[in-house]
Amino acid sequence: MDEVLADPIGKFIDIYQREHGYTYTLDQMHGKEFRDLLPEELQPTLREYINRKGFFRDLELIPDSREVVEQLCQKYDVFIVSAAMEFPNSLEDKLHWLGDHFPFIPWTNIIFCGYKIVKADIMIDDRIRNFSGFDGRKLLFTSPHNIAITEYERVNTWDEVAVLLL
Repeated sequence: MDEVLADPIGKFIDIYQREHGYTYTLDQMHGKEFRDLLPEELQPTLREYINRKGFFRDLELIPDSREVVEQLCQKYDVFIVSAAMEFPNSLEDKLHWLGDHFPFIPWTNIIFCGYKIVKADIMIDDRIRNFSGFDGRKLLFTSPHNIAITEYERVNTWDEVAVLLL
């Protein structure tokens, strides 16, 4: 979900501007995780914010994700798989967020887990660790942290996903 359907980076940028007066841009993140931008004294705040109840509830949509996923649902059996167990407060937030933005995906097709050990034909993800052990087609969705990774088939936008899969 995160950095593929939902935009936590935008929320972090807003939080650190509002709470700490730091202005970060996506250009600064090129090849980095958001935590790499933070000064040492703010490092603990990242996990604090992400573990807050409500953090995941109001994330912005990644552009065109809703429209393309809805079209994919007409052609494929689509499942949303999120490694949400790392942040237990995210479970309810993510479930409600999906209901708001992707009401056409039934709850039976939503999987919250630790490791994404799923058997499917295609996986779209921003984290290559989630491709470990996955035997299907791997589509790496571009995010600032994975920009230098070249060994996977890459999609930069949901429009590119549509071209490949619809």
